[in-house]
Amino acid sequence: MLDICNDDIIAGVVEEFMAIADIPRPSGHEKAVSDYLKTAFEEAGCTVVQDEANNIIADFPATAGFENAYLTVLQAHMDMVCVAEPGKKYNPLTDPIELMTDESGCYLMANGTSLGADDGIGIAEILFVLKNIQQNGPIRVIITTDEEQGMTGAKALDAKYLLDATYLINCDSENFDEITIGSAGSVLMKFKRSLEYVPCSKTKGRRISINGLLGGHSGTEIHKGRGNAIRTMLFLLKDLFENSVMCDLADIYGGKAVNAIADEAVAVIATDADDEDILRVISQRKDIFKSLYGSSGDSIEIELTEVPVPEKILHPLLKRDLIHLTLMLHSGVLAMSQLKPSMVETSANLGMLRLKDGFAELSYFARSSIDEKLHELAKVAEIQAAVNSFECELGDFSPGWKERSDSMLMLVLNEIFQNQNGFPMQVETIHAGLECGWHYQKNPELDMVSIGATTVDIHSPKEKLMLESIVPQVKLIIGALENIAMF
Repeated sequence: MLDICNDDIIAGVVEEFMAIADIPRPSGHEKAVSDYLKTAFEEAGCTVVQDEANNIIADFPATAGFENAYLTVLQAHMDMVCVAEPGKKYNPLTDPIELMTDESGCYLMANGTSLGADDGIGIAEILFVLKNIQQNGPIRVIITTDEEQGMTGAKALDAKYLLDATYLINCDSENFDEITIGSAGSVLMKFKRSLEYVPCSKTKGRRISINGLLGGHSGTEIHKGRGNAIRTMLFLLKDLFENSVMCDLADIYGGKAVNAIADEAVAVIATDADDEDILRVISQRKDIFKSLYGSSGDSIEIELTEVPVPEKILHPLLKRDLIHLTLMLHSGVLAMSQLKPSMVETSANLGMLRLKDGFAELSYFARSSIDEKLHELAKVAEIQAAVNSFECELGDFSPGWKERSDSMLMLVLNEIFQNQNGFPMQVETIHAGLECGWHYQKNPELDMVSIGATTVDIHSPKEKLMLESIVPQVKLIIGALENIAMF
Protein backbone atom coordinates (compact mmCIF):
# COMPACT_ATOMS: atom_id res chain seq x y z
CA MET A 1 0.00 0.00 0.00
CA LEU A 2 1.32 3.44 -0.96
CA ASP A 3 2.24 5.41 2.16
CA ILE A 4 2.75 8.87 0.65
CA CYS A 5 0.51 11.92 1.07
CA ASN A 6 -1.47 13.14 -1.93
CA ASP A 7 0.54 16.33 -2.33
CA ASP A 8 3.78 14.34 -2.49
CA ILE A 9 2.29 12.02 -5.14
CA ILE A 10 1.36 15.01 -7.30
CA ALA A 11 4.75 16.64 -6.76
CA GLY A 12 6.62 13.43 -7.56
CA VAL A 13 4.71 12.73 -10.77
CA VAL A 14 4.96 16.34 -11.93
CA GLU A 15 8.72 16.24 -11.34
CA GLU A 16 8.95 13.20 -13.62
CA PHE A 17 6.77 14.96 -16.19
CA MET A 18 8.86 18.14 -16.12
CA ALA A 19 11.94 16.20 -17.20
CA ILE A 20 10.01 14.71 -20.13
CA ALA A 21 8.44 18.06 -21.12
CA ASP A 22 11.92 19.56 -21.34
CA ILE A 23 12.76 17.29 -24.31
CA PRO A 24 11.21 18.15 -27.71
CA ARG A 25 9.29 15.06 -28.87
CA PRO A 26 6.98 15.55 -31.85
CA SER A 27 5.93 12.37 -33.61
CA GLY A 28 8.75 11.00 -35.72
CA HIS A 29 11.44 12.81 -33.71
CA GLU A 30 11.64 10.79 -30.49
CA LYS A 31 15.29 9.65 -30.38
CA ALA A 32 16.29 12.16 -27.68
CA VAL A 33 13.38 11.38 -25.38
CA SER A 34 13.82 7.64 -26.03
CA ASP A 35 17.46 7.90 -24.93
CA TYR A 36 16.38 9.78 -21.82
CA LEU A 37 13.75 7.17 -20.95
CA LYS A 38 16.22 4.33 -21.43
CA THR A 39 18.41 5.86 -18.75
CA ALA A 40 15.46 6.78 -16.51
CA PHE A 41 14.06 3.26 -16.45
CA GLU A 42 17.49 1.74 -15.92
CA GLU A 43 17.93 4.03 -12.91
CA ALA A 44 14.50 2.89 -11.67
CA GLY A 45 15.80 -0.69 -11.57
CA CYS A 46 14.72 -2.04 -14.96
CA THR A 47 16.50 -4.06 -17.59
CA VAL A 48 15.90 -2.01 -20.75
CA VAL A 49 15.76 -2.73 -24.48
CA GLN A 50 15.62 0.13 -26.98
CA ASP A 51 14.45 -1.33 -30.29
CA GLU A 52 14.99 -0.09 -33.85
CA ALA A 53 11.79 1.99 -33.69
CA ASN A 54 13.13 3.66 -30.50
CA ASN A 55 10.45 1.92 -28.44
CA ILE A 56 11.48 1.33 -24.84
CA ILE A 57 10.85 -2.10 -23.32
CA ALA A 58 11.76 -2.14 -19.63
CA ASP A 59 11.43 -5.20 -17.38
CA PHE A 60 11.01 -4.48 -13.68
CA PRO A 61 11.69 -7.40 -11.30
CA ALA A 62 9.10 -8.89 -8.99
CA THR A 63 9.25 -8.46 -5.24
CA ALA A 64 10.80 -11.50 -3.55
CA GLY A 65 8.20 -14.24 -3.27
CA PHE A 66 6.07 -12.98 -6.17
CA GLU A 67 8.31 -14.00 -9.08
CA ASN A 68 5.70 -16.45 -10.42
CA ALA A 69 2.84 -13.95 -10.55
CA TYR A 70 1.28 -13.05 -13.90
CA LEU A 71 3.31 -10.64 -16.03
CA THR A 72 1.61 -7.25 -16.32
CA VAL A 73 2.49 -4.65 -18.96
CA LEU A 74 2.25 -0.91 -18.23
CA GLN A 75 2.13 0.94 -21.55
CA ALA A 76 2.23 4.56 -22.75
CA HIS A 77 3.64 6.54 -25.70
CA MET A 78 6.43 9.11 -25.71
CA ASP A 79 5.51 11.38 -28.66
CA MET A 80 3.10 14.32 -28.51
CA VAL A 81 1.03 16.55 -30.78
CA CYS A 82 2.89 19.87 -30.98
CA VAL A 83 0.66 22.89 -31.68
CA ALA A 84 0.85 26.54 -30.67
CA GLU A 85 -1.40 29.56 -30.39
CA PRO A 86 -1.37 31.98 -33.35
CA GLY A 87 1.63 34.27 -32.99
CA LYS A 88 3.42 32.05 -30.48
CA LYS A 89 7.07 31.56 -31.39
CA TYR A 90 7.57 27.82 -31.05
CA ASN A 91 9.75 25.27 -32.82
CA PRO A 92 8.60 21.78 -31.80
CA LEU A 93 11.92 20.28 -32.89
CA THR A 94 14.03 22.42 -30.57
CA ASP A 95 11.86 24.14 -27.95
CA PRO A 96 10.88 22.60 -24.60
CA ILE A 97 7.36 22.87 -23.24
CA GLU A 98 7.02 25.84 -20.86
CA LEU A 99 4.95 24.55 -17.94
CA MET A 100 2.62 26.69 -15.82
CA THR A 101 -0.50 26.33 -13.70
CA ASP A 102 -3.81 28.10 -14.17
CA GLU A 103 -4.98 30.83 -11.79
CA SER A 104 -6.72 28.30 -9.53
CA GLY A 105 -3.61 26.14 -9.26
CA CYS A 106 -5.77 23.11 -10.09
CA TYR A 107 -4.52 22.55 -13.63
CA LEU A 108 -1.10 22.15 -15.22
CA MET A 109 -0.83 23.92 -18.58
CA ALA A 110 1.72 25.05 -21.15
CA ASN A 111 2.55 28.61 -22.11
CA GLY A 112 0.90 29.00 -25.51
CA THR A 113 1.41 25.42 -26.74
CA SER A 114 0.00 21.96 -26.28
CA LEU A 115 1.04 20.43 -22.97
CA GLY A 116 1.98 16.90 -24.01
CA ALA A 117 0.23 15.31 -21.04
CA ASP A 118 -1.00 13.02 -23.81
CA ASP A 119 0.89 10.89 -23.03
CA GLY A 120 3.79 12.27 -21.02
CA ILE A 121 1.77 12.09 -17.83
CA GLY A 122 1.26 8.36 -18.36
CA ILE A 123 5.03 7.85 -18.54
CA ALA A 124 5.58 10.04 -15.48
CA GLU A 125 3.04 8.05 -13.46
CA ILE A 126 4.66 4.77 -14.48
CA LEU A 127 8.11 5.97 -13.41
CA PHE A 128 6.70 7.18 -10.09
CA VAL A 129 4.93 3.84 -9.52
CA LEU A 130 8.09 1.81 -10.11
CA LYS A 131 10.02 3.95 -7.64
CA ASN A 132 7.39 3.66 -4.91
CA ILE A 133 5.62 0.29 -5.22
CA GLN A 134 6.20 -2.10 -2.31
CA GLN A 135 4.77 -5.38 -3.64
CA ASN A 136 4.48 -6.58 -7.20
CA GLY A 137 4.84 -9.44 -9.61
CA PRO A 138 6.91 -9.06 -12.77
CA ILE A 139 6.19 -5.82 -14.63
CA ARG A 140 7.06 -4.87 -18.18
CA VAL A 141 6.92 -1.24 -19.24
CA ILE A 142 6.47 -0.51 -22.96
CA ILE A 143 6.80 3.10 -24.11
CA THR A 144 6.16 3.46 -27.84
CA THR A 145 6.96 6.03 -30.51
CA ASP A 146 4.82 7.81 -33.12
CA GLU A 147 1.45 7.02 -31.57
CA GLU A 148 -0.07 10.32 -32.64
CA GLN A 149 0.59 10.11 -36.37
CA GLY A 150 0.65 6.46 -37.35
CA MET A 151 1.17 4.16 -34.33
CA THR A 152 4.28 2.93 -36.11
CA GLY A 153 5.99 2.20 -32.80
CA ALA A 154 3.20 -0.12 -31.67
CA LYS A 155 3.08 -1.67 -35.12
CA ALA A 156 6.85 -2.31 -35.12
CA LEU A 157 6.91 -3.73 -31.57
CA ASP A 158 8.03 -7.34 -31.54
CA ALA A 159 5.07 -9.54 -30.56
CA LYS A 160 7.30 -11.49 -28.15
CA TYR A 161 7.01 -8.61 -25.68
CA LEU A 162 3.23 -9.19 -25.51
CA LEU A 163 2.86 -12.95 -25.95
CA ASP A 164 4.22 -13.82 -22.49
CA ALA A 165 2.05 -11.23 -20.73
CA THR A 166 -1.37 -11.82 -19.18
CA TYR A 167 -2.50 -8.26 -18.46
CA LEU A 168 -1.85 -4.86 -20.02
CA ILE A 169 -2.72 -1.47 -18.56
CA ASN A 170 -2.52 1.28 -21.17
CA CYS A 171 -2.09 4.71 -19.54
CA ASP A 172 -3.35 6.91 -22.39
CA SER A 173 -6.98 7.67 -21.54
CA GLU A 174 -8.31 11.11 -20.58
CA ASN A 175 -10.62 10.84 -17.55
CA PHE A 176 -9.49 9.45 -14.22
CA ASP A 177 -12.88 7.87 -13.49
CA GLU A 178 -13.23 6.04 -16.82
CA ILE A 179 -11.91 2.65 -17.84
CA THR A 180 -11.72 1.94 -21.56
CA ILE A 181 -12.12 -1.59 -22.94
CA GLY A 182 -12.31 -0.92 -26.70
CA SER A 183 -11.31 1.68 -29.30
CA ALA A 184 -11.71 2.62 -32.95
CA GLY A 185 -9.45 1.81 -35.87
CA SER A 186 -8.20 4.53 -38.20
CA VAL A 187 -6.54 5.37 -41.50
CA LEU A 188 -4.82 8.55 -42.68
CA MET A 189 -5.44 9.62 -46.27
CA LYS A 190 -3.34 12.29 -47.97
CA PHE A 191 -4.52 13.96 -51.15
CA LYS A 192 -1.67 15.37 -53.25
CA ARG A 193 -1.29 17.25 -56.51
CA SER A 194 1.62 19.06 -58.11
CA LEU A 195 1.48 22.81 -57.70
CA GLU A 196 0.84 24.80 -60.85
CA TYR A 197 1.16 28.59 -60.88
CA VAL A 198 0.43 31.37 -63.40
CA PRO A 199 1.40 35.07 -63.28
CA CYS A 200 -0.83 37.35 -61.21
CA SER A 201 -2.76 40.09 -63.07
CA LYS A 202 -4.68 41.53 -60.12
CA THR A 203 -3.78 44.80 -58.38
CA LYS A 204 -4.35 44.03 -54.67
CA GLY A 205 -3.13 41.45 -52.19
CA ARG A 206 -5.26 40.42 -49.23
CA ARG A 207 -4.91 37.92 -46.41
CA ILE A 208 -7.99 36.18 -45.00
CA SER A 209 -7.53 34.48 -41.65
CA ILE A 210 -9.96 32.32 -39.67
CA ASN A 211 -9.31 31.95 -35.95
CA GLY A 212 -11.16 31.43 -32.70
CA LEU A 213 -12.58 27.98 -33.44
CA LEU A 214 -12.56 25.44 -30.62
CA GLY A 215 -10.55 22.72 -32.38
CA GLY A 216 -9.80 19.66 -30.26
CA HIS A 217 -9.24 15.92 -30.63
CA SER A 218 -10.66 14.58 -33.89
CA GLY A 219 -11.85 11.39 -32.18
CA THR A 220 -13.15 12.10 -28.70
CA GLU A 221 -14.49 15.56 -29.61
CA ILE A 222 -15.64 15.00 -33.19
CA HIS A 223 -19.29 14.72 -32.07
CA LYS A 224 -19.35 18.04 -30.22
CA GLY A 225 -20.36 20.16 -33.21
CA ARG A 226 -17.09 22.03 -33.64
CA GLY A 227 -16.55 23.71 -36.98
CA ASN A 228 -13.51 22.94 -39.12
CA ALA A 229 -11.48 25.98 -40.21
CA ILE A 230 -10.21 24.37 -43.43
CA ARG A 231 -13.70 23.51 -44.62
CA THR A 232 -14.96 26.94 -43.57
CA MET A 233 -12.19 28.69 -45.52
CA LEU A 234 -12.89 26.74 -48.69
CA PHE A 235 -16.61 27.53 -48.40
CA LEU A 236 -15.69 31.19 -48.00
CA LEU A 237 -13.56 31.14 -51.13
CA LYS A 238 -16.40 29.48 -53.01
CA ASP A 239 -18.75 32.18 -51.67
CA LEU A 240 -16.47 34.88 -53.02
CA PHE A 241 -16.45 33.37 -56.51
CA GLU A 242 -20.21 32.84 -56.53
CA ASN A 243 -20.80 36.45 -55.47
CA SER A 244 -18.74 37.69 -58.41
CA VAL A 245 -16.00 38.94 -56.10
CA MET A 246 -13.28 37.94 -58.50
CA CYS A 247 -10.14 36.83 -56.74
CA ASP A 248 -7.28 34.43 -57.32
CA LEU A 249 -5.66 32.15 -54.75
CA ALA A 250 -1.94 32.57 -54.08
CA ASP A 251 -1.51 30.55 -50.90
CA ILE A 252 -3.59 28.65 -48.38
CA TYR A 253 -2.91 26.64 -45.26
CA GLY A 254 -4.88 25.40 -42.28
CA GLY A 255 -4.86 23.02 -39.34
CA LYS A 256 -2.08 22.02 -36.96
CA ALA A 257 -2.20 18.23 -36.77
CA VAL A 258 -3.79 15.45 -38.77
CA ASN A 259 -5.71 14.19 -35.73
CA ALA A 260 -6.88 17.57 -34.46
CA ILE A 261 -9.95 19.46 -35.65
CA ALA A 262 -8.57 22.40 -37.63
CA ASP A 263 -9.09 25.59 -35.61
CA GLU A 264 -7.35 28.05 -37.94
CA ALA A 265 -6.85 28.65 -41.66
CA VAL A 266 -5.24 31.37 -43.79
CA ALA A 267 -5.65 32.23 -47.47
CA VAL A 268 -3.71 34.82 -49.48
CA ILE A 269 -5.67 36.14 -52.44
CA ALA A 270 -5.12 38.55 -55.31
CA THR A 271 -8.11 40.70 -56.29
CA ASP A 272 -9.38 43.89 -57.92
CA ALA A 273 -12.48 43.96 -55.73
CA ASP A 274 -13.26 46.58 -53.09
CA ASP A 275 -12.71 45.47 -49.51
CA GLU A 276 -16.36 46.26 -48.75
CA ASP A 277 -17.47 43.55 -51.17
CA ILE A 278 -15.12 40.99 -49.64
CA LEU A 279 -16.15 41.93 -46.10
CA ARG A 280 -19.82 41.57 -47.02
CA VAL A 281 -19.23 37.96 -48.13
CA ILE A 282 -17.14 37.29 -45.01
CA SER A 283 -19.98 38.56 -42.83
CA GLN A 284 -22.45 36.28 -44.58
CA ARG A 285 -20.17 33.27 -44.07
CA LYS A 286 -19.78 34.09 -40.37
CA ASP A 287 -23.56 34.16 -39.99
CA ILE A 288 -23.85 30.80 -41.74
CA PHE A 289 -21.15 29.35 -39.52
CA LYS A 290 -22.96 30.48 -36.36
CA SER A 291 -26.21 29.01 -37.66
CA LEU A 292 -24.48 25.71 -38.33
CA TYR A 293 -22.64 25.45 -35.00
CA GLY A 294 -24.74 27.42 -32.53
CA SER A 295 -23.02 28.82 -29.46
CA SER A 296 -19.77 27.00 -30.30
CA GLY A 297 -19.54 29.22 -33.39
CA ASP A 298 -19.78 32.53 -31.55
CA SER A 299 -16.02 32.76 -31.08
CA ILE A 300 -15.17 32.62 -34.79
CA GLU A 301 -13.02 35.46 -36.10
CA ILE A 302 -12.48 36.15 -39.82
CA GLU A 303 -10.10 38.98 -40.57
CA LEU A 304 -9.13 40.68 -43.83
CA THR A 305 -5.75 42.39 -43.98
CA GLU A 306 -3.67 43.99 -46.72
CA VAL A 307 -0.55 42.19 -47.98
CA PRO A 308 1.76 42.75 -50.98
CA VAL A 309 0.32 41.75 -54.33
CA PRO A 310 1.37 38.13 -55.03
CA GLU A 311 3.64 37.62 -58.01
CA LYS A 312 1.96 34.34 -58.93
CA ILE A 313 -1.30 32.56 -58.25
CA LEU A 314 -2.51 28.97 -58.35
CA HIS A 315 -3.63 27.78 -61.76
CA PRO A 316 -7.44 28.32 -61.97
CA LEU A 317 -8.09 24.60 -62.52
CA LEU A 318 -6.04 23.65 -59.46
CA LYS A 319 -7.90 26.27 -57.40
CA ARG A 320 -11.24 24.90 -58.59
CA ASP A 321 -10.33 21.26 -57.97
CA LEU A 322 -8.91 21.97 -54.52
CA ILE A 323 -12.12 23.69 -53.49
CA HIS A 324 -14.30 20.93 -54.93
CA LEU A 325 -12.30 18.11 -53.35
CA THR A 326 -12.24 19.73 -49.92
CA LEU A 327 -15.97 20.37 -49.92
CA MET A 328 -16.71 16.83 -51.12
CA LEU A 329 -14.91 15.39 -48.10
CA HIS A 330 -17.26 15.18 -45.13
CA SER A 331 -15.59 16.37 -41.93
CA GLY A 332 -17.32 15.24 -38.75
CA VAL A 333 -19.51 12.34 -37.67
CA LEU A 334 -20.49 9.94 -40.45
CA ALA A 335 -22.41 7.34 -38.43
CA MET A 336 -23.42 6.57 -34.86
CA SER A 337 -23.13 3.09 -33.41
CA GLN A 338 -26.12 0.81 -33.94
CA LEU A 339 -25.23 -1.12 -30.79
CA LYS A 340 -24.56 1.97 -28.62
CA PRO A 341 -26.48 4.92 -30.16
CA SER A 342 -24.69 7.41 -27.91
CA MET A 343 -21.28 6.44 -29.33
CA VAL A 344 -19.76 7.58 -32.62
CA GLU A 345 -19.12 4.66 -34.96
CA THR A 346 -17.47 6.36 -37.95
CA SER A 347 -16.03 9.83 -38.52
CA ALA A 348 -13.52 11.70 -40.65
CA ASN A 349 -11.57 14.91 -40.14
CA LEU A 350 -9.87 17.45 -42.41
CA GLY A 351 -6.70 17.88 -40.38
CA MET A 352 -4.14 19.87 -42.39
CA LEU A 353 -3.90 21.71 -45.70
CA ARG A 354 -0.54 22.88 -47.01
CA LEU A 355 1.07 24.10 -50.23
CA LYS A 356 4.68 23.01 -49.83
CA ASP A 357 7.55 21.18 -51.50
CA GLY A 358 5.89 21.50 -54.88
CA PHE A 359 2.58 19.92 -53.84
CA ALA A 360 -0.86 20.82 -52.61
CA GLU A 361 -1.44 18.36 -49.75
CA LEU A 362 -4.65 17.76 -47.79
CA SER A 363 -4.71 15.35 -44.82
CA TYR A 364 -7.91 13.44 -44.05
CA PHE A 365 -8.10 11.17 -41.00
CA ALA A 366 -10.89 8.60 -40.71
CA ARG A 367 -11.88 6.51 -37.69
CA SER A 368 -14.34 3.67 -37.21
CA SER A 369 -15.11 0.86 -34.79
CA ILE A 370 -15.89 -1.22 -37.90
CA ASP A 371 -12.76 -1.88 -39.94
CA GLU A 372 -14.77 -2.53 -43.11
CA LYS A 373 -16.13 1.03 -42.95
CA LEU A 374 -12.58 2.36 -43.11
CA HIS A 375 -11.87 0.37 -46.25
CA GLU A 376 -15.10 1.70 -47.81
CA LEU A 377 -14.12 5.29 -46.98
CA ALA A 378 -10.69 4.75 -48.50
CA LYS A 379 -12.22 3.48 -51.77
CA VAL A 380 -14.57 6.47 -51.94
CA ALA A 381 -11.67 8.84 -51.19
CA GLU A 382 -9.68 7.42 -54.09
CA ILE A 383 -12.63 8.12 -56.41
CA GLN A 384 -13.04 11.66 -55.06
CA ALA A 385 -9.35 12.27 -55.60
CA ALA A 386 -9.44 11.01 -59.18
CA VAL A 387 -12.49 13.12 -60.06
CA ASN A 388 -10.56 16.21 -58.97
CA SER A 389 -7.20 15.23 -60.51
CA PHE A 390 -5.55 14.52 -57.13
CA GLU A 391 -3.69 11.44 -55.98
CA CYS A 392 -4.78 9.70 -52.78
CA GLU A 393 -2.05 8.18 -50.61
CA LEU A 394 -3.37 5.73 -48.02
CA GLY A 395 -1.51 5.28 -44.77
CA ASP A 396 -1.50 2.07 -42.75
CA PHE A 397 -4.84 0.92 -41.43
CA SER A 398 -4.63 0.89 -37.63
CA PRO A 399 -6.87 -1.89 -36.32
CA GLY A 400 -9.63 -1.38 -33.81
CA TRP A 401 -9.57 -2.93 -30.35
CA LYS A 402 -12.55 -5.23 -29.82
CA GLU A 403 -14.06 -4.82 -26.38
CA ARG A 404 -13.92 -7.73 -23.96
CA SER A 405 -16.93 -7.58 -21.67
CA ASP A 406 -15.60 -10.46 -19.51
CA SER A 407 -12.32 -8.71 -18.73
CA MET A 408 -11.01 -9.79 -15.32
CA LEU A 409 -8.67 -6.79 -15.32
CA MET A 410 -11.62 -4.43 -15.78
CA LEU A 411 -13.41 -5.97 -12.79
CA VAL A 412 -10.31 -5.82 -10.59
CA LEU A 413 -9.54 -2.16 -11.40
CA ASN A 414 -13.17 -1.13 -10.99
CA GLU A 415 -13.36 -2.77 -7.56
CA ILE A 416 -10.09 -1.17 -6.43
CA PHE A 417 -11.17 2.24 -7.71
CA GLN A 418 -14.55 2.04 -5.95
CA ASN A 419 -12.91 1.03 -2.68
CA GLN A 420 -10.43 3.90 -2.97
CA ASN A 421 -12.83 6.62 -4.15
CA GLY A 422 -16.33 5.59 -3.06
CA PHE A 423 -17.86 5.37 -6.55
CA PRO A 424 -17.38 3.10 -9.58
CA MET A 425 -15.55 3.84 -12.81
CA GLN A 426 -17.45 4.35 -16.05
CA VAL A 427 -16.75 1.59 -18.55
CA GLU A 428 -16.29 2.94 -22.08
CA THR A 429 -15.51 1.99 -25.66
CA ILE A 430 -14.10 5.13 -27.28
CA HIS A 431 -14.08 6.70 -30.73
CA ALA A 432 -10.36 7.33 -30.72
CA GLY A 433 -7.30 5.34 -31.59
CA LEU A 434 -5.41 3.46 -28.90
CA GLU A 435 -2.36 1.29 -29.41
CA CYS A 436 -4.32 -1.53 -27.81
CA GLY A 437 -5.63 -2.25 -31.32
CA TRP A 438 -2.13 -3.30 -32.40
CA HIS A 439 -1.54 -5.14 -29.12
CA TYR A 440 -4.81 -7.04 -29.58
CA GLN A 441 -3.79 -8.05 -33.10
CA LYS A 442 -0.51 -9.50 -31.78
CA ASN A 443 -2.04 -11.23 -28.74
CA PRO A 444 -5.86 -11.55 -28.80
CA GLU A 445 -5.73 -13.32 -25.41
CA LEU A 446 -4.19 -10.30 -23.67
CA ASP A 447 -6.56 -8.86 -21.04
CA MET A 448 -6.30 -5.08 -21.53
CA VAL A 449 -7.75 -1.85 -20.20
CA SER A 450 -6.88 1.80 -20.70
CA ILE A 451 -6.94 4.42 -17.96
CA GLY A 452 -5.50 7.89 -17.48
CA ALA A 453 -5.44 11.14 -15.55
CA THR A 454 -7.98 13.79 -16.55
CA THR A 455 -6.83 15.98 -19.43
CA VAL A 456 -8.85 18.64 -21.23
CA ASP A 457 -8.58 19.97 -24.81
CA ILE A 458 -5.74 17.67 -25.79
CA HIS A 459 -4.04 18.27 -29.16
CA SER A 460 -4.62 22.01 -28.74
CA PRO A 461 -2.85 24.98 -27.09
CA LYS A 462 -5.62 24.89 -24.46
CA GLU A 463 -4.60 21.44 -23.25
CA LYS A 464 -4.47 21.11 -19.46
CA LEU A 465 -4.08 18.40 -16.84
CA MET A 466 -6.18 18.17 -13.67
CA LEU A 467 -3.49 17.79 -11.03
CA GLU A 468 -5.73 16.13 -8.44
CA SER A 469 -6.58 13.35 -10.89
CA ILE A 470 -2.98 12.12 -10.70
CA VAL A 471 -3.55 10.76 -7.19
CA PRO A 472 -6.35 8.26 -7.91
CA GLN A 473 -4.50 7.10 -11.02
CA VAL A 474 -1.27 6.33 -9.17
CA LYS A 475 -3.15 4.59 -6.36
CA LEU A 476 -5.19 2.60 -8.87
CA ILE A 477 -2.13 1.36 -10.75
CA ILE A 478 -0.31 0.39 -7.56
CA GLY A 479 -3.45 -1.27 -6.17
CA ALA A 480 -3.89 -3.26 -9.38
CA LEU A 481 -0.27 -4.44 -9.41
CA GLU A 482 -0.43 -5.46 -5.76
CA ASN A 483 -3.65 -7.43 -6.38
CA ILE A 484 -2.31 -9.15 -9.50
CA ALA A 485 0.74 -10.25 -7.53
CA MET A 486 -1.62 -12.11 -5.16
CA PHE A 487 -3.56 -13.98 -7.88
